[in-house]
Amino acid sequence: MTEFERLHQTRDEAPGAGTLFAAICDMNGILRGKRLPLAKLTKTQAEGIRMPLSSIGVDIWGVDVAGTRLTLEQGDQDGLCLPTGRAPVDLGWTGQGASLLPMWMRKEDGTPYFADARYLLADVLSRYQAKGLRPVVATELEFFLLDPGEGSATPARGKTGNPPREFDNIYSLEELSEASGFLDEVCAMAAAAGIEVEAATSEGAPRQFEFNLLHRPDALKIADDTLFFKQIIKNAARRHGALASFMAKPYEAHAGSGLHVHFSVIDEAGRNIFDDGTDRGSDLMLSAVAGLLDCMGELTLSCAPHLNSYRRLCPGGLAPTAIAWGYENRTSALRIPAGPHQARRVEHRVAGADANPYVVLATILGSALYGIEEKLTPPQPVVSNAHALGLQSLAMDWRQGLEWFAASPRVGRVLHPEFAAAFAACKQQEQDGFASRMTDFELLTYRLSV
Repeated sequence: MTEFERLHQTRDEAPGAGTLFAAICDMNGILRGKRLPLAKLTKTQAEGIRMPLSSIGVDIWGVDVAGTRLTLEQGDQDGLCLPTGRAPVDLGWTGQGASLLPMWMRKEDGTPYFADARYLLADVLSRYQAKGLRPVVATELEFFLLDPGEGSATPARGKTGNPPREFDNIYSLEELSEASGFLDEVCAMAAAAGIEVEAATSEGAPRQFEFNLLHRPDALKIADDTLFFKQIIKNAARRHGALASFMAKPYEAHAGSGLHVHFSVIDEAGRNIFDDGTDRGSDLMLSAVAGLLDCMGELTLSCAPHLNSYRRLCPGGLAPTAIAWGYENRTSALRIPAGPHQARRVEHRVAGADANPYVVLATILGSALYGIEEKLTPPQPVVSNAHALGLQSLAMDWRQGLEWFAASPRVGRVLHPEFAAAFAACKQQEQDGFASRMTDFELLTYRLSV
């Protein structure tokens, strides 16, 4: 018996103790896999598990995507899911004693299946490695605590005397104090899973919070950590009588939740290539910015993959709408934070909390590398409200986002073509699913008026 098995068995003697979830991450950022006895750990680590290739690309409802032509057309062939090399992590599934064994999917011949977004990101990182470069990345993850007793999005209840759940309460210590038991549990579980948390804040909508993960020169681990951290937050919230939601914008009248990404790039000597000793940043940083701007419109879908994502990307707030950059300007899609020049970096502010972190990082880092390789030059930085300057915009809605993504020849350069084709098919099926459903509002509007 391994040390992990001994610790795991003594940690939880509830029914179901001593089990594993062996899982991949699908294109929507949802964990899918199998439940196995803990006794199968060593065998599973050595041999992996089999799941259909189609399972990595199912739609948001878990339905096979016809457009990938992987099911009936090819007999729904299996892929081989192998461990990523990370030890099992306890993400807090209550009463089951189950930990996650992270996996990623290969084809039967052993080659990577790039519809697996983890391989997509690894492919982008290999292109950096070939140039002797390594991205340094951190994520900032926002979410809401909702009342589980309500059918619609309603802020979680607080104790008597604590801040009302109807009010925005940005940076409120009272909100943080009210949620301290939940926040403490999240941080403790994250630390046990090897996830380094820098800070937690109360954000600008009712019962909205943000966690910041530490910068690390390992973008693949940061993407893993962000995915696992979301599950830790969800599981901890349930134990504290709330539902954690990463929906981009559950409330019309309040801010949405983003997945902001900070990144720089170091060379083989560990030097930050974005630093030129000034507040301006190096020419390589400016080329990275230019690449991000050039690709941003047609890759909006990567960062805003769902219908609700585009309710967050609207004028009047701090979520971006214009394809713009600026120094210390939170209305722009790209912000160059102030601070010591040695830490010169780019903050990418487009992605919602509902996006797949592997896809987001692959898109950002791939676009930046495109700009560096092409030696692109950005326009002048924005120094005022980017929403009001008439600049080129991100995709205005979900349908336009998919149209731009599917039509762009540049998408296949930034992201592996195998992923791009599968992702477009997945999003088309999701759009078709929503288009086929009649809403109560549609019925109310037209039932008697026409």
